Amino acid sequence: MGSIDAAERTTTGWAARDPSGILSPYTYSLRNTGPEDVYIRVLFCGICHSDLHQIKNDLGQSNYPMVAGHEVVGEVLEVGSDVAEHRAGDIVGVGLLVGCCRNCSPCKSDIEQYCNKKIWTYNDVHSDGKPTQGGFSGELVVDKKFVVKIPEGMAAEQAAPLLCAGVTIYSPLSHFGLKKAGLRGGILGLGGVGHMGVKIAKAMGHHVTVISSSDKKREEALGHLGADDYLISSDEDQMKAAADSLDYIIDTVPVGHPLEPYLSLLRVDGKLVLLGVINTPLQFITPLVMLGRKVITGSFIGSMKETKEMLDFCNEKGLSSQIEIVKMDYINTALERLEKNDVRYRFVVDVAGSKLN
Repeated sequence: MGSIDAAERTTTGWAARDPSGILSPYTYSLRNTGPEDVYIRVLFCGICHSDLHQIKNDLGQSNYPMVAGHEVVGEVLEVGSDVAEHRAGDIVGVGLLVGCCRNCSPCKSDIEQYCNKKIWTYNDVHSDGKPTQGGFSGELVVDKKFVVKIPEGMAAEQAAPLLCAGVTIYSPLSHFGLKKAGLRGGILGLGGVGHMGVKIAKAMGHHVTVISSSDKKREEALGHLGADDYLISSDEDQMKAAADSLDYIIDTVPVGHPLEPYLSLLRVDGKLVLLGVINTPLQFITPLVMLGRKVITGSFIGSMKETKEMLDFCNEKGLSSQIEIVKMDYINTALERLEKNDVRYRFVVDVAGSKLN
């Protein structure tokens, strides 16, 4: 166990103050390390599209000031007296959650991401009554249950997006029995989550088709990411030719869009898995589902157990995220670019290398 004396522990993060979503330096207090806590110095933090939703109050539930960031990789500075899993110097990760009730059915089934009393890494209230703040900051104090060790040999900056984008793809493939080789899958949307979908599905032995609204990402999908096919959803002839050809589609699009064109691509018993956070209703006609016994479902990040499995899988297969590293003073520009889909494929903030003040 480490020993760091702090009468009042503070850190500096970059916070949004209002729905404009503009971030600026903000100093706030952290709790001291409790018996089951891990005190972490943030090294890198990915920027997720859901961070945009939160800082701009797109879902109507934002509280300010808000330090976002939930794809956190850092170095352990200190552990509590009851922490045996981690020690000072370890490189660890923290994802979207930092708490749960531990007593409900999801918690007892190791799918704590579905706990109704889960505590978000930021824009939430911790059990001590203080607001939670995220990884666009110098340090975090996190319950050991929600801290995962980064496998040896995996670069910290590459690991950051896996803690959200990676496990968000891995979890539904695992849960819905789609890890077996030989399946034909579609990845709808080639962003931060989608590009990891191509990599992970290919590593599982799937024939992967990237589905996009235009031809502009064809070379990236086929040449750089290793997809097998590329389908333009606005091309009616292509879509008709591909009808009834896919076992599943992972839908990563984070804005409203019709489901019917994609349901037609699924075989009997095919699954359309929704991953994008969308605040407008989605529509479809029921015969497209009924006549193929198709499933429209959703999935939310992944459990800590799945996060560990995913990291080990990616490490074993040599998978990494494709990133653009930026400093904290560039984060507002990065968020603007992300909103325009101008990133291939994930921004990662070099927090430790930035001047937070």
